[in-house]
Amino acid sequence: KKRKMNDLGGDFKGYGKSSSAADKVVNEIRAKGGKAVPNYDSVEDGEKLVKTALEAFGRIDRSFVRISDEDWDIIHRIHLRGSFLVTRAAWNHMKNQKFGRIIMTSSAAGIYGNFGQANYSAAKLGLLGLSNTIAIEGRKYNIHCNTIAPTAGSRLTQTVMPQDLVDAFKPEYVAPLVVWLCHESCAENGSLFERSLGAIVRGKNQPMTPEAVRDKWEKVCDFDNASKPRSIQESISVLNDALSQIESQGNVSMNSASSESVVSSSVDTASIVGRELATNVYKYTHLEPILYALGVGMSTKDPDHLKFLFEGSEDFCCLPTFGVIPAQTSMFDGIPALPGLNIDLAKVWKMICGLNLTICMCSSFLTGQLTSVSTIADILDKGSGAVLLIDVNTYCGKDLVCYNQFSLFFVGAGGFGGKRTSEKAKVTVNPPKRPPDAVISDVTTADQAALYRLSGDWNPLHVDPTFAALGGFKKPILHGLCSFGFTARNVLKQFANNDVNRFKAIKVRFVKPVFPGQTLQIEMWKEENRIHFQTKVKETGEVAIAGGYVDVVPALDKPSARETARLQSDLVFEEIGRRVKEIGNKLVKEVNAVFQWDITKDGKTAMQWTIDLKNGSGAVYQGPARSLADTTFTLSDEDFMDVVQQKTNPQKAFFSGKLKVKGNIMLSQKLETILKDYAKL
Repeated sequence: KKRKMNDLGGDFKGYGKSSSAADKVVNEIRAKGGKAVPNYDSVEDGEKLVKTALEAFGRIDRSFVRISDEDWDIIHRIHLRGSFLVTRAAWNHMKNQKFGRIIMTSSAAGIYGNFGQANYSAAKLGLLGLSNTIAIEGRKYNIHCNTIAPTAGSRLTQTVMPQDLVDAFKPEYVAPLVVWLCHESCAENGSLFERSLGAIVRGKNQPMTPEAVRDKWEKVCDFDNASKPRSIQESISVLNDALSQIESQGNVSMNSASSESVVSSSVDTASIVGRELATNVYKYTHLEPILYALGVGMSTKDPDHLKFLFEGSEDFCCLPTFGVIPAQTSMFDGIPALPGLNIDLAKVWKMICGLNLTICMCSSFLTGQLTSVSTIADILDKGSGAVLLIDVNTYCGKDLVCYNQFSLFFVGAGGFGGKRTSEKAKVTVNPPKRPPDAVISDVTTADQAALYRLSGDWNPLHVDPTFAALGGFKKPILHGLCSFGFTARNVLKQFANNDVNRFKAIKVRFVKPVFPGQTLQIEMWKEENRIHFQTKVKETGEVAIAGGYVDVVPALDKPSARETARLQSDLVFEEIGRRVKEIGNKLVKEVNAVFQWDITKDGKTAMQWTIDLKNGSGAVYQGPARSLADTTFTLSDEDFMDVVQQKTNPQKAFFSGKLKVKGNIMLSQKLETILKDYAKL
């Protein structure tokens, strides 16, 4: 075959010029017995490109277009205008020889659109329109034009994507389709081809060939059971599934109709389980715990947060979930080659970060160094992939400080005949099937990911829009462990009064990404010493963290000063809360209001309670109203008890100044039934 290679050799922004890129490809083609000639002109000089091909081979078969993603002008000049100029220059030559095959290279960003890539998306979809028109105009001259929307590694992607992933998106998996579309026997014209689940035409450890594409062409073009992605994210998800199918084939024949395969096990699980992977030393001062606390949303606006943010605080301590930081750093070196196991870091298409913290990081460990030892706890065979359970024990000297468990899923490494479950896995637990006992909304900032990454997770997916787009996201996503930290600290405050010594263990399963600036809605259920929770994105209602729980240590037998001075009214509100759980939906329909109570002791506010009979199925909780209170009541603990026990008439208490009411005073009439029927001790 004869090829003319055009490549300006510019950098990933489209600027500069070098002959090395085109020369490299030409040398590869010539080494394999083909004929090729390089060209270093811009595609804007279409006549020069065509002239080079004609002088070398006497005819033209197709053109190549380079991809760039910088500003609007260079994108449209190179992608759209360049394709037009080259095609126009070649048109009459193809028309005269009554044969032509033209391939336009579009992108999923053009098909679906992608956040932050308006210039690139517009140019790429413009190529599809240009291709479709050329296909119509060239049909009678035997000039066919088709469009491909591949995903492949290039100089562009290597600047923002790990080399392992660049290597996984090999051009060899796209080229056979292009070769077939350019063949004189191929009648396809005016079509768009995107890499998806149309047909698997390559087997694991087998080369993909144009002949394989030809033989599977009917399946490739069959839309009966086609996937219908609606976004670039769904498109990439389909691609991931396709790669997963390929890697799980074992030695299945390319033409096999069955998706099952029998693969003999060559994995010595006994030599893998228990293997120590790495030992990592993490040095830190008070700065790291404070930075972590800020990264997971703590603020000096909340007085309760000061002990986590100010090293001079008498109670200075760090959040228990800070324990994931030294543990995670021990994972950054990756997984070494394991005997018989086909593990490729480029195929970590799913990463399940199950974390279990068993010993909290208290103030005695706030300065110094921690040593984390990671070990393979177990290996599971999920068919399409392998799961490695990795235990990380973190020590301060000889003392175990915390323990984490990570679950990593490697696509294509399964099928070795291993077990599917493990008794060593720390499993998530679904919450009770009843309304939550507490719901807290917490807003992340637009800079949340930029701040959290300073704790050590430098993945550009969380800050670089270009990298995020290549990952299929409309913009950078928040670290899963940042959402995890937000959730854990709210559970700690709600059910352990921010006492880090009562925090024992946590387990989560990450489900959906969160974008910086979104609001986390944390729903919590208390079941004895276990707090179940799930975290939703309030703006979308989608669950981001599922099946989570925090195990807390029971309060000490010796009562604290706060518990010694417990108010009588606390018992009343707790009883109202139990009653509201039983018939909350009915009360919400009848009352439709939020009441806040400011209970005083010795002339000062000692406690705040909220009875929410407007949102969801109702709730009663300590603290100010999370949404705007319709009516706020202020009275002493003693006077409140007199009203509840009907020793004092509410109206009399109001006119005598003992009961103060702010907001919609008429709604207070709806409280009579609640206080009379649901506050009995």
